[in-house]
Amino acid sequence: MNVRHLLSGAFFAVTSLSITPALAAQKTVTLDIPGMDCEICPITVRTALKKLPGVLSATATPQTKEEVVVYDDAKTSIKQIINATTQAGYPSTAKDAQAK
Repeated sequence: MNVRHLLSGAFFAVTSLSITPALAAQKTVTLDIPGMDCEICPITVRTALKKLPGVLSATATPQTKEEVVVYDDAKTSIKQIINATTQAGYPSTAKDAQAK
């Protein structure tokens, strides 16, 4: 093997390491959950959400019937989050979605 082959191999190794895949973003969505009207409701909703891969946190505000969900958008989506609350018996809609 000559020096030219060694150098081209080293160049290929270095340049291939510098190519990195896009990283997932941590996002936040606020859900409006009109059926969340008792003390147990937020626990049921949070339990359903925490089963989803990528949900980092779920915090309820029963007074306003809202749930704030922080999630990894490479592992789950707003559609899956809404589906999880609906399957738990609490249909929801996304009030907003923002990167965080």
